[in-house]
Amino acid sequence: MQYDSKNRLNQPAFGEALFDLVRRTSCELPADVEAALRRAHDEEAPDSTARMILATFLENMALAREKQVPLCQDTGMPLFFIHHPPGLSPRVMRTVCEEAVVRATREQYLRHNAVDSVTGLNSGNNVGKGFPGVFFEEWDDEAIEVALMLKGGGSENVGRQYSLPDDALDAGRDLEGVRRVVLDAVRRAEGKGCPPGILGICLGSDRGSGYLHSKHQLLRPLGDVNSDPALAALEERILTEANTLGIGPLGLGGKTTLLGVKIGALHRVPASYFVTVTYMCWENRRRAIRIESDGAYRFIG
Repeated sequence: MQYDSKNRLNQPAFGEALFDLVRRTSCELPADVEAALRRAHDEEAPDSTARMILATFLENMALAREKQVPLCQDTGMPLFFIHHPPGLSPRVMRTVCEEAVVRATREQYLRHNAVDSVTGLNSGNNVGKGFPGVFFEEWDDEAIEVALMLKGGGSENVGRQYSLPDDALDAGRDLEGVRRVVLDAVRRAEGKGCPPGILGICLGSDRGSGYLHSKHQLLRPLGDVNSDPALAALEERILTEANTLGIGPLGLGGKTTLLGVKIGALHRVPASYFVTVTYMCWENRRRAIRIESDGAYRFIG
């Protein structure tokens, strides 16, 4: 059993499922991301630098999947997003997440990435204060669902947050203003975020919650359509316009600067209108798992 009648978690079974989640996320890109990269490759001019780079990406993906080795040397910061039934202990689940990360690091599916910000020392096992990130939401389902994102440092460095109005960009407190600042973020990122990238965007909220919600958007499939028609139209417009900028794969020119744009909106206080942009590199390493109450699990999404 995954958990018993007293809601006590079967930690070994949960841990095995989480380790499998980390391993596959590190070594295998989601099918929708791979398909988007293949389309981008086919749309670039023959013998172009962009097409050559995308072909290299596709070869890298095939080798990583075949050999079960990390897709990139920067395996990023693990971010777990957990939906769980009532009564389970977040403290226990966090511990199991950390144990899965330690094991994945020992077995070389993750690089040593957790660095103490005061001393500069690396923990050596990817566990430290606030590392990995683990976020919880209770729901009524009896199963546990865990989504994992491995967020690399290069793409994280080019994320931006804007406060509207932005006079320098002539961006007001409306969706047109949002469009202007998001395209500014893409221009400023250039090739430093390892494009073609994917944008997760949050409108509103406060500064901290905006960044977290923008990362939630990166868990959405590339082919989904926003349930808000206004945001769906804005996602499509930003994607189209960003791909006319000529930044291209790795910033070396081409038709494909972004693979996707995903926007969420939260309520805000009247005095603030934040637009938070999280940039994800072409290796959108995300995967989700559903763990039933009997301990059986399967990958989803």
